[in-house]
This record gives sequence, structure tokens and C-alpha cells, in this order.
Amino acid sequence: MNITADTNVLIRAAVQDEPHQARQAAELLREAELVAVPVPVLCEFVWVLRRGYKRSASEVSDAIHRLMKSANAVMNRPAIEAGLASLKAGGDFADGVIAYEGDWLGAEEFVSFDSKAVSVLQSQGVRARLL
Repeated sequence: MNITADTNVLIRAAVQDEPHQARQAAELLREAELVAVPVPVLCEFVWVLRRGYKRSASEVSDAIHRLMKSANAVMNRPAIEAGLASLKAGGDFADGVIAYEGDWLGAEEFVSFDSKAVSVLQSQGVRARLL
């Protein structure tokens, strides 16, 4: 069976705060032949873990790396790596993903009113401008 995992399935498996759902999620993720993990799901995953569960950037990064090591998980790995690099640099995962995908789509620079996002991305060599 090939599935697309929603954010709440990944959260249950990672956090284990609802025992029945956590078992269901872990079993499904383990047994699926292919688990498609769309980029927006990981953006939500990071947001929920950081804001809702108050997990550190390191804990969130570790959870994503565990998922990436799963033999059956498929995702846009370069975009996810860009998000993880931004998270590691003290920025937002989603900003790294957005800048990466914008570049992939042909954009020449990331623009934002968010000074922290621009600063973090610039520190990574991304062409970014504060509006």
C-alpha cells in the first residue's frame, strides 16, 4: 500500500501522546510500501512540534532525519535539507523550504518583511532582500 501521510499521523508517531493513535500511526508508517511526505506536511510538522509541543530545533531536526532514513519514505529531499539548514541556523524551517522552492521555480531572490528570515538565509548564501 502506498500512502500520503498527513501531519497528524506523523505527529502521533513522533510524540506518542495518544497511545492508541500512536500505535496505529507507527504500524501504518512501518507497513506501507511507500509513505509520501509532502513538503507542506513537514512544514506543519515542524510548526506543531516547535509551537505546540515546545520541542527544540534539535529535537525536531532529529525527528525529520529519522523519517528521512526510513526506507519507504519519499519526499523532496533537497527542499527538506534546505529547511533543516535554515532551522539549524536559527531560522524557520518553512523559510528555508520556501527559498529553495522559489529558486527551483526560477526566482532570483527571496524577499520578505521578516528580517530574521532574510538574515538567516543570507548567512547561508541565499540571495535574500528585506522589504
